[in-house]
Amino acid sequence: MFVKMKVFGLALDETTKMPLIILKDESEKYVLPIWIGALEAMAISIPLNEVKMPRPLTHDLFLNTLETMGGSLAEIRITELKDSTYYANLVVKKEGKTLLIDSRPSDAIALALRAKVDIMVDEKILLEVEDLIGSKQQEVLKDEESKKWSEILEKYDFDLTKYKM
Repeated sequence: MFVKMKVFGLALDETTKMPLIILKDESEKYVLPIWIGALEAMAISIPLNEVKMPRPLTHDLFLNTLETMGGSLAEIRITELKDSTYYANLVVKKEGKTLLIDSRPSDAIALALRAKVDIMVDEKILLEVEDLIGSKQQEVLKDEESKKWSEILEKYDFDLTKYKM
């Protein structure tokens, strides 16, 4: 089963200094961070920030070509997590047929944002990532001071820290 996700934002990993895109489902039950390159972050930030380019960039060119050839991007799917690498498919509709085209998730997301189509993620991936994140979290401090910080962090608005390119 696939879960519809939205781009929550772009961020900068403080440890690796690499950009990452954060996806969340509508109920905010699932969060999916995907580390990407700087150029990929730029390609994603353009439609997120509704920047109009004077000439088509690569992702725009792909969508224009697809349309000119009689196809359309229906949705994108992040389908697998294997050896710390995510895999995705573009779901293209053409002449009543559905075509799946292998893609990097960052390119698929950049296309989905431009075409305003759904970003779908296999629930198995979300459960696997949830388990990985949960297993790495542990309570280190157990005193009153740490409880105060926990309360502050629970109320913290992460929207204020969104990283934009």
